[in-house]
Amino acid sequence: MTNHPIRAVLTDIEGTTSSISFVKDVLFPYARQRLAGYVAEHADDPTVKAALTEARVLAGRADLSQDETVALLQSWIDADRKATPLKTLQGLIWEDGYRSGTLKGDLYPDAAEFLARWRNEGLSLYVYSSGSVLAQKLIFGHTEFGDLTILFSGFFDTLVGAKTDHASYAAIAEVADLPPFRILFLSDNTAELDAAREAGMMTIALDRGEAVLPEGHGHPVARDFSEIDALAGTLKA
Repeated sequence: MTNHPIRAVLTDIEGTTSSISFVKDVLFPYARQRLAGYVAEHADDPTVKAALTEARVLAGRADLSQDETVALLQSWIDADRKATPLKTLQGLIWEDGYRSGTLKGDLYPDAAEFLARWRNEGLSLYVYSSGSVLAQKLIFGHTEFGDLTILFSGFFDTLVGAKTDHASYAAIAEVADLPPFRILFLSDNTAELDAAREAGMMTIALDRGEAVLPEGHGHPVARDFSEIDALAGTLKA
């Protein structure tokens, strides 16, 4: 991509750099099973207390007990709700798992190879995921390829805004100090790709066999990262 106006790559995680099954079948159950115990053990931690309070606010139920709030959060895990307080607590629980060696960051080999290659070519790399920044750093920091967090210039989660809102991508471009058309966004979700394109970013959809891409979505499609360089050369600002 060195001969193209793209100067940064912004990537999703689930279904893009990592398998959907890893998140749904490993990470989510791990956090769900340990949520009650973690909250009970860290009930006085300011971050945990703030997350519980925020969850009650989102639910409109300030009267919920600690156990009831945990049950609410578990129901959000089951529904895959993109709620910031839930993502905060999941990240903390996963951090314990990674540090103990129970969890290992899942990353496609082609993603690891090309992210490193693009960084060596001078491109800036960023991550935007509904998982917390902590969770993102844990996945990339504990891979079989080593600690890959050093490749990235920044991480973004739902605190910057919803992934289906074009304003979120405009805000990311501002932080990256680049015009949106110089940023390539990679995702397996066409609603996210639509929002990024609306903000002016280049877009490529990833279809690793898990994605459900509606017909006529209008984004170039790569089966893995090895196809992205060639596709990027066909994009027009």
